[in-house]
Amino acid sequence: MILDFAGVLTTGVLEAHRQWCVQQGLEAEAWRSALNHHPEGRRLYAALECGAIGQAEWNVGTAAILGVEAENLMGRVWAGVRPAAGMIRLAKAARAAGYTVALLSNSFGLAPYDPYAAAGVWELFDVAVISERERVAKPDPAIYRIVLERMGLPGEAYVFVDDHPMNLPPAEAQSVARLEELLGVSTAAVAA
Repeated sequence: MILDFAGVLTTGVLEAHRQWCVQQGLEAEAWRSALNHHPEGRRLYAALECGAIGQAEWNVGTAAILGVEAENLMGRVWAGVRPAAGMIRLAKAARAAGYTVALLSNSFGLAPYDPYAAAGVWELFDVAVISERERVAKPDPAIYRIVLERMGLPGEAYVFVDDHPMNLPPAEAQSVARLEELLGVSTAAVAA
């Protein structure tokens, strides 16, 4: 089983980002707009995802676009995001049943703020593939090959869960209940 991070192992991402923006006196969609639509914001985010720049440099550039303080920008924006208890239980149940569980995530940077540690998910995985470390990001097919190679499995032997349709051409999104059925595991007795 291969899991994405944001929106799969976390919950309330968009709401937390919107709330942070409003608290800063920005438009609710300012964060998403800066990362997805502002030319320099998109360039910076793509560079962060593939490890061309670090989070500290990204914080400075993105803060300038937003007109906010740069210090730990990523950490401040992500502070309201919470772990997705059901999916975390599923990952634990799958590993306990002998399945290989992997993380495949486009990076948000790992320092100074590590969103994976903040969500407490590092210990869930047999294999962790983060775009920053690999210098390639989803949806580039190379990163999918990397995770499969490290898992030692052919493509047809895995389930990939991601919340962005553009990342799903090699797989189909599944809900926790459907994944329990496919894997033959139950999350009922697993603590979050």
